[in-house]
Amino acid sequence: MPKAYVGSEVGQLKRVILHRPGQELARLTPSNKDELLFDEIPWVEKAQEEHDEFANTLRGLGVEVLYLEQLLAETLDIPEAREHLLKQLLDIEVFGPGAIDPLTRLLSSVTADELAGFLIGGLTKAEALEHGVDVKSSLAFATMDSDRFLLAPLPNHLFTRDTSCWVYGGVAVNSMRWSARIRESMNYDTIYRYHPTLSVCAPFERWGGGLGVGHATMEGGDVHVLGRGAVMIGMSERTSPQGVERLAGQLFAKGAATKVLGIQLPSSRATMHLDTVMSMVDDHSFTKFAGLGMLPSYTLEPGDGTDLKVTAHAPEKMHDAIADALGIDSVRTLTAPQSMGAAEREQWDDGCNVLTVRPGVVVAYERNVTSNRFLEENGVEVHTIAGSELGRGRGGPRCMSCPIEREDI
Repeated sequence: MPKAYVGSEVGQLKRVILHRPGQELARLTPSNKDELLFDEIPWVEKAQEEHDEFANTLRGLGVEVLYLEQLLAETLDIPEAREHLLKQLLDIEVFGPGAIDPLTRLLSSVTADELAGFLIGGLTKAEALEHGVDVKSSLAFATMDSDRFLLAPLPNHLFTRDTSCWVYGGVAVNSMRWSARIRESMNYDTIYRYHPTLSVCAPFERWGGGLGVGHATMEGGDVHVLGRGAVMIGMSERTSPQGVERLAGQLFAKGAATKVLGIQLPSSRATMHLDTVMSMVDDHSFTKFAGLGMLPSYTLEPGDGTDLKVTAHAPEKMHDAIADALGIDSVRTLTAPQSMGAAEREQWDDGCNVLTVRPGVVVAYERNVTSNRFLEENGVEVHTIAGSELGRGRGGPRCMSCPIEREDI
């Protein structure tokens, strides 16, 4: 039986989910890019070339690559899975009562590949009409322009780390912070429940909450499986303390982890996730953005019954708290010596956001020359990929990868 388990950030990576960008990126325009959480409009064909290079680099390092759209299509071939997803998706409060039946008929009748394409790439009113959708019963349909989206595209599916993340023996399908990403969670939820291979992996737990539960949000870019029973989570623009508490309680209840360390990040676009400013590269070393400084941190441990024990650490104790969570004397932080302006440029271009394939071996964007050279000077093997177009959505190699099988340290 296949295994799905992530025991660390840096143990040998064996299987990973990627999403090769497609139609959803081509749907980005100057007028919708902000709503869809992109700073710029990527050149789609070049982004695909860069992503293929990323996937091939991982394969060359012994990693099996699975593609999200293929997994979704394989899942939607199962009638029960399609019914489950459409029941979540077709909410009367979102589409209006008159649209539910026409959309149900359309999305139930197309092939699994077509449906996966709609769910990721989007569907306009004009395209729905081409598929024979009857709009006469829907006021919402009647008032829409022909190029308006019935299903918005999901360009952030490129960043497979965020929407679902494996933590030891379970997976969290995350409650996303912004509405532009909530439907991503529906796709992953259906895959992990019904995919003919992933759903029958050696039994795994389900962490996290529902799809958008109050203030308890969490995204995988903030979640670092340190190993040895420890997890580090950034409390950021997108991950709330409530979300950290929820995951910690679930992990402790199942004996999956013994410590969760929360790091209080500035709430800003530049530091949207912990992995935009720190990534683990071996069992005691982390990249670290020069402008991050030292931050307040909080150790969560099991308390009495279902209670949590929370220990606050002053900012200057941040590195000590990480070392304590890992059960080691100290951690090494790798910050390239350069001007603050240069450091900010490389951080914006995901210089700290590297994907570790095994201890001391990482994949990084080639454009961050100073950061990459510094890592190599400090014993880290760096495999570079192009990222001029992929990086326009503010995400690096770690963001673009969802490990589903990785060894402990």
